Amino acid sequence: METVLDSKIGLIAGNGQLPIIWSKNAKDNGIDVVAISLSSDNKKELKKNCLKVYDFGPGQIEKISQTLQAENIRQLGFIGKVHKGLVLKRPKFDAKAIELLKQAKRLNDDAIMLMAVAELEKIGITVLDQTIFIKNLMVPTGVLGKVKPTKEQEDDAKYGFWVAKAMGQVDIGQTVIIKDKMVMAVEAIEGTDRCIERGGKIAHKGAVVVKVAKPFQDTRFDVPAFGLATLKTMKKYKASVIAVEAGKTIIVDQQKTIEYADANNIAVMAL
Repeated sequence: METVLDSKIGLIAGNGQLPIIWSKNAKDNGIDVVAISLSSDNKKELKKNCLKVYDFGPGQIEKISQTLQAENIRQLGFIGKVHKGLVLKRPKFDAKAIELLKQAKRLNDDAIMLMAVAELEKIGITVLDQTIFIKNLMVPTGVLGKVKPTKEQEDDAKYGFWVAKAMGQVDIGQTVIIKDKMVMAVEAIEGTDRCIERGGKIAHKGAVVVKVAKPFQDTRFDVPAFGLATLKTMKKYKASVIAVEAGKTIIVDQQKTIEYADANNIAVMAL
């Protein structure tokens, strides 16, 4: 059933280009966006697309809730990376955020996000499918650029796909680094690029990066994505292939990303 959108919706915006693209596409569809910016790296661009942009830290739960209610927001999207290492630093965590963290049995990605969704539902806000305005960025099946993987690299990608799905089952991470059918690194709290750094150093060169959706992916948050930054990290650590899950992964700025991959002899494929 297709979601009927309000004329004004909320956006919890993390790092990167995706919140900018999401808000622009919403605006182009005649929708006013009220953004809660959790990052300074894209706030200036967000202001071009949004009716209002509020600046809060991810631990300011009470202020975020009060602002959304004051703006009469009933629908909201999450998009952009918010590094969960912030939980360790606890910057600007208000009493409500600390209470929720104490109640949590575990603090993996899904647990944190589901707590946030539950709190929003208590004040009458529905969290939208994260991909609602960016479905055109989803990756189709096949090799996406001019560089073709070897048979050995394809085998590594398929093995990595299986390993990454197993890791996703217990919500550890979405990315693994493979070489010669051996696991070089598994993504944990550090994120994709740091995982590539660790695995690339061990592999020396020719590593295969595999990134997939979790087996029970909640599309309201944490849809796998990559772009130029990931490929630049791959180049630095001499990784040769990135393999992602077709139809469930987003490429940010797809044309520039594929052009960069071709220019640097990196194969991009979707399984």
